Amino acid sequence: MAEPLVVAVVGPTAAGKSDLSVALCKRLGGEVVNADAMQVYRGMDIGTAKITVPERSGVPHHLLDILDVTETATVAEFQQLARSAIDDCASRQVIPVLAGGSALYVRAILDDFTFPGTDPAVRERLEAELEDLGSGALHQKLEAVDPKAAAQILPSNGRRIVRALEVVEITGAPYSATLPEHRYVYPAVQIGLDVPRPELDERIGRRVDRMFDSGFVDEVRELLKHGLLEGRTANRALGYSQVIALLNGEIDEAEARERTAQSTRRFARRQDSWFRKDPRITWLPYDDSALLDKAIDVLAAGNRTGADGVVGVENAPTAGVVDARG
Repeated sequence: MAEPLVVAVVGPTAAGKSDLSVALCKRLGGEVVNADAMQVYRGMDIGTAKITVPERSGVPHHLLDILDVTETATVAEFQQLARSAIDDCASRQVIPVLAGGSALYVRAILDDFTFPGTDPAVRERLEAELEDLGSGALHQKLEAVDPKAAAQILPSNGRRIVRALEVVEITGAPYSATLPEHRYVYPAVQIGLDVPRPELDERIGRRVDRMFDSGFVDEVRELLKHGLLEGRTANRALGYSQVIALLNGEIDEAEARERTAQSTRRFARRQDSWFRKDPRITWLPYDDSALLDKAIDVLAAGNRTGADGVVGVENAPTAGVVDARG
């Protein structure tokens, strides 16, 4: 069986990735594979801007609502699940369309990306240090042993700092040495949605207001009953910690909205910065009236000539891609 052509729609939050992915699937007869780290959780719908069933327009979506909020999502496990979904699509001659703004997840799925092992004792000790000393102190420690990795990880991201230090300790090599090259494991074409920063900031503000107006606080209140605080990853999603602070009486709703918008804007800048490092992404204006047709053109060009790091795209099962505008 020929390897599948994998289409990835990437870019910052609130850029319109879900809508374009559904439109591409309807034109090509494809199926969406979620690549958002937080949309895997059941019940985390409003706060993650998870596409609703009506908005899916009958297009099958993989890897949505597969974990409880008490479970931990890991990139390695997600890689396996996503590649299984892609292989399933290939077995049925269906084009998988990745959709999501989690750059690490997209890279883990598309690229030759292997994960070093783990040592529970080392991990437990580092997590205890994180608890006692804080992420800033551990970030300084990482900077001393692997400055390249430290430059790529925010000082506030304790979980990633712990993982980087663990890899350095158990492998004896820099964590940065384990980061993947731009080398696809599947024939792939990536389309990025380009949104000017001022417009993106406005779109994020409107999205946050819609979230709160649509019952976001009630969603978090219900998830707390199902163990949201017990999990290690779900409660760190954008907006959820702010609503938890609201429910605890630490801030009012206006401040919760503003903090959510601010943190989302910062995250969107980091997303954009990460994706811009990948030269294989073709960027299209998010609001182009002919966006779908231009995206089809990108796929057709990739199908004919391949892309950097892609081998054998012309043999992928892409019936309908080249002439799909008709």
